Amino acid sequence: MKNLHNALLLKQLSILKQMGYNYTDIKPSNLQMQDIMQLPNSFSALKDTALNCHLCELSKHRRNVVFGEGNIQADIMFVTEGPGMGEDSTGEPISGHAREMLNNMIEKVLLIPASDVYISNIVKCRAPNNRMATETEIYTCRPYLQKEIKFVKPKIIVTLGATAYRYLTNDSTSISKVRGGIIEMGGYRLIPTLHPNYLLRNPSAKKEVMNDILKVKELLNR
Repeated sequence: MKNLHNALLLKQLSILKQMGYNYTDIKPSNLQMQDIMQLPNSFSALKDTALNCHLCELSKHRRNVVFGEGNIQADIMFVTEGPGMGEDSTGEPISGHAREMLNNMIEKVLLIPASDVYISNIVKCRAPNNRMATETEIYTCRPYLQKEIKFVKPKIIVTLGATAYRYLTNDSTSISKVRGGIIEMGGYRLIPTLHPNYLLRNPSAKKEVMNDILKVKELLNR
């Protein structure tokens, strides 16, 4: 049992190294009798696996697993951070006034139905007491997102907020410095912008985000 536990941990560390991480404080968090990286090769099976996932501490506190939703053949994919109370309650990747704001940007700026995009998140379960998910929790959950990206094959990914940007690019540069930039990721282009929740607290930043979304529209129409 100990040898299997160590082997699973070493494989997880090896895969993280392939993703570009030079160092992590990852710990052997509830590794089970399965290889967590052997994810299904169909979208529905991937979702079922995520809905029944208990690989990290977050699974003990969630109400719902918050998997991605939308058009799985979308040209545009939005990636947000971990679920909050509203998302944990509804099971949606982004909910409430933040979702209304995002839908308005999609429909009024991109001029496409909100149902035409795909929305996912860095982690699928809410962290307790509104804390940030730990690096170990994020790294354990991130393969689900990577697999979603492979299934959807978007032309453009828009990251909403600093956490989503950091864990898709391995770049800890401040979101205020990188937002609106166009980053080639090999297979898709990534544009970081601010999270709608930030805009609800800071309405003056809406103009900046609208400019970012206009860049998305320009890229989409090329």
